[in-house]
Amino acid sequence: MDTTSTVFLGIIAFSTLVMAVVQIGVIVYVARLAKRVDELSQQIQREIGPLADRLTKVAESLQHATSMAAVQVDRIDRLFSSATRRAEDTMSLVQGAVMGPVREGLAVIAAIRGVVGAFRSFRGKDAGARGTTRFDDEDPLFIG
Repeated sequence: MDTTSTVFLGIIAFSTLVMAVVQIGVIVYVARLAKRVDELSQQIQREIGPLADRLTKVAESLQHATSMAAVQVDRIDRLFSSATRRAEDTMSLVQGAVMGPVREGLAVIAAIRGVVGAFRSFRGKDAGARGTTRFDDEDPLFIG
C-alpha cells in the first residue's frame, strides 16, 4: 500500500469515528430529551389532574343547579297559571255581581219610561182638542 491510500484510509477511519461519536451524542441528547418530556408530562398530569376533578365537580354542580332551576320555573309557571285562573274567576264573579243589578236597574228604568210614555199618550188623547203631544229628539226623557 502506498502512502496515499493509507492517508485516505485514515481519513475514512477518522470520519467513521466522528460519525459514530455524533450519532452517540444525538442518541444521548434524544434520551435526555425523552426523559425531560416524560417528567414534564408527569408534572402536567399531577397539576391538571386535580383541576380536571374540580371541573367535573363544577359540571355536576351546574347540572344540579340547572335541574333545580327547571323545577322552580315549573312551580312559578303553575303559580301564575293558578293566579290567572283565580283572577279570571274573580272577574267573572264581580262582573256577574255588578252587571246583574245594572241590567235589572236598566229594565226598571225602561219600564218606568214605558209607563210614563203610556200616561203621556193617554193624556195626549184626552187633550186632542188642546193640541197634539209630539215625541221628538228634544223630549227630556229621550235617551239617544
